[in-house]
Amino acid sequence: MSKRNLLSSSLLAVALGAAAFGAQAAEPGFYIGAGAGQAMIDDGALDDEDTAFSAFAGYQFNRYFGLEAGYADFGKTEPLGSAGPELEADAAYLVAVGSVPFTDRFSGYAKAGYSDWSVDTSIAGVSDDGNDPTYGVGLEYAFTDALSLRGEYSRFEIDDSEIDLAQLQLRFGF
Repeated sequence: MSKRNLLSSSLLAVALGAAAFGAQAAEPGFYIGAGAGQAMIDDGALDDEDTAFSAFAGYQFNRYFGLEAGYADFGKTEPLGSAGPELEADAAYLVAVGSVPFTDRFSGYAKAGYSDWSVDTSIAGVSDDGNDPTYGVGLEYAFTDALSLRGEYSRFEIDDSEIDLAQLQLRFGF
């Protein structure tokens, strides 16, 4: 048997084995969670990253669709060199979440919606806010029916700029 046929047969066996577990993704119901990671901005005079935190709650209607609301604190960014003020940004968001179960414990998801963001500067009284689209993708592994670990990469549009957020999250279903 050639290496190509062996590899093809092995991949088919793994795929069929994974399908045999059944695709029992997240159970319908409410969930909450929190995450930590890295917020990154690269726009003109801003090229920085900082530790970011998030908290979220949602409802899973079925194994393929849910709605989620959350809050993300992007931390502080400093301009390149010493030109300009520090910025602090955060956002509240509402997104639709589409899930694709790969096995009974492992799934992928994509989400899209809108965020209501706020940016404050180190200059007293100077701030900005607005609402813009947000979207992201992630992978989720369910340790139990109630506890999952998610790895997520999201983008928050802020006027003509973007803040990218890469984080690990814990999700608790009930």
